[in-house]
Amino acid sequence: MPPALFALTIAAYAIGTTEFVIVGLLPTVAQDLGIDLPAAGLIVSVYALGVTFGAPVLTALTGRAARKPLMLGLMALFIAGNGLAALAPGYEVLLVARVLSAFAHGVFFSVGATIAADLVPENRRASAIAMMFAGLTVAIVTGVPLGTWIGQHFGWRATFQAVALIGAVALAGIAALLPRDLPRAAPARLVDQARVLGSGRLLLVFAMTAAGYGGTFVTFTFLAPILEQVTGLTNGAVSLVLVLYGVAIAIGNLAGGRLADRNPVRALAWLFAAQAVVLLAFSFTAVSAVPALVTLAALGFLQFANVPGLQLYVVKLARIYRSDGVDVASALNIAAFNLGIAAGAWIGGRVVASSLGLGATPWVGALITLAAFALTLWSGALDRRAGYPASSASKAARTRAPA
Repeated sequence: MPPALFALTIAAYAIGTTEFVIVGLLPTVAQDLGIDLPAAGLIVSVYALGVTFGAPVLTALTGRAARKPLMLGLMALFIAGNGLAALAPGYEVLLVARVLSAFAHGVFFSVGATIAADLVPENRRASAIAMMFAGLTVAIVTGVPLGTWIGQHFGWRATFQAVALIGAVALAGIAALLPRDLPRAAPARLVDQARVLGSGRLLLVFAMTAAGYGGTFVTFTFLAPILEQVTGLTNGAVSLVLVLYGVAIAIGNLAGGRLADRNPVRALAWLFAAQAVVLLAFSFTAVSAVPALVTLAALGFLQFANVPGLQLYVVKLARIYRSDGVDVASALNIAAFNLGIAAGAWIGGRVVASSLGLGATPWVGALITLAAFALTLWSGALDRRAGYPASSASKAARTRAPA
């Protein structure tokens, strides 16, 4: 693989870390800024909303920009966002900083996937894209636990300083290694995105994505306080739990691709059903350390296992209903993932603020996941009624996590 691809992978690692590390730091940030947990949960929501709405608009607006200057500008924005987060004097400035980082996040992965493919011969493009997105998976396994440990021992601001430093390394690598003469892909116009959103069948899959992925985030957003206040673990042990959770996520993402290759709808139905059961079980096992860890390992496996199937399924239906907008549909499904994160974190915050409390977030998340299960059954019934085959030949999404 060309050296420039490693620079993109490092950037993906930094972006993946900054997106999810806040989950482990939520109690620390809340205490330091003098806010309650529901308000802290909005730090997760605003980032996800920044990706959801910023990525499509900014990708369309920057479609004609030269690729290398654009990537340099995005990484500079990412560094600025994390630097501002590290220096934020209060809650409101921290929210602004997170939105800036989210804007860089969305466009980076949209443009970066195209650049990664252009850096290698045609027969290695899928591997190049998978390598870049592997930065996200590695960030979940190592970056999030390490960032949480740094924040717990040196303050949460130190975590954002460290992420900004990794971003600076990626910026230097992109400046030195990325070619200047990269081809420009045709810009994804807003009108093309609106046309895809006009398909009821694709909207149904986007709803499956948002509900199925967002259901877990009702609980995952507040995982650190649950482990500390309900399970009774120390904050140091939370970092180790996040390592276990990250490994389970990585395994689940790979296994989910294999499960979805032959029949994505059937695989998604089973995965959503299992996810709802595990979330419900966590409502009971969270009070004891060993059962909680076993349940969390299962939940981590399932959290990303549905990602390849959802991406495969939306590509399959886009080829049928919007054949001229397959790439746009795939990008909008990424937006649906982030919309689910934002909604799940917000709903979790409402549950925590209510009389139900932290312990209720798992079963509330299970109800939302059951909605995704019902939508999946509905979509599969529509496929059978229309006579479409259940199998999908595309395997490109197998290694691609939601960006």
